[in-house]
Amino acid sequence: MDAIKAKEYYNVLLAKKLIGEFGKRNIEGFYCKTKDEALKKILKMIPKDNLVSCGGSLTLHEIGLKLALKNGGYNFLDPAEPKGGKEKESAAHQALLADYFLMSSNAITATGELVNIDGIGNRVSALIFGPKNVIIVAGLNKVVPNLDAAILRVKNYAAKVIVSGYRQNYSSFEELSKAAEDGCSQLVITSKSMFKGRIKVILVGENLGI
Repeated sequence: MDAIKAKEYYNVLLAKKLIGEFGKRNIEGFYCKTKDEALKKILKMIPKDNLVSCGGSLTLHEIGLKLALKNGGYNFLDPAEPKGGKEKESAAHQALLADYFLMSSNAITATGELVNIDGIGNRVSALIFGPKNVIIVAGLNKVVPNLDAAILRVKNYAAKVIVSGYRQNYSSFEELSKAAEDGCSQLVITSKSMFKGRIKVILVGENLGI
């Protein structure tokens, strides 16, 4: 077996394990080998007459989901589209009433916990409460062995990369670390969904996002 086939086989087994772990937590899990497969699956899951919105996510951009929603006749509210502060805030509040909310996860434990960090908290708010359905898209590169490793990944890596996207003239790594600590102050651990199947996780056998 060559290296590529071995990795694909590993991904299938890892995804199968995670889907089982999600089930114990009232979370629905699915596996797609590629980002193209994931895009097609998600679009089939969302009725076109339902309101769909999203949180900030490099993963959603990488799989082409936002563009597909805008061009596919979906009732899509993009909170990132308004330019003014009041308009952006209003759109973010409207997104909490969506039928479907799309996002990624900053880390996923091997036992099925979702770990996310946020700034103002609109993304994690939607995960916790509001939208009728939440679809999380995550590459298997987000999977870590346990909760400690997930929190470490989120704080020591994801948060720093996220704030680097807003400003790229930090004088030192220490300054970047302080900005990440201040700017990504909301840490949420989802250990179970109170409503069975409300949260759906699409695992993708490719490296995606931060």
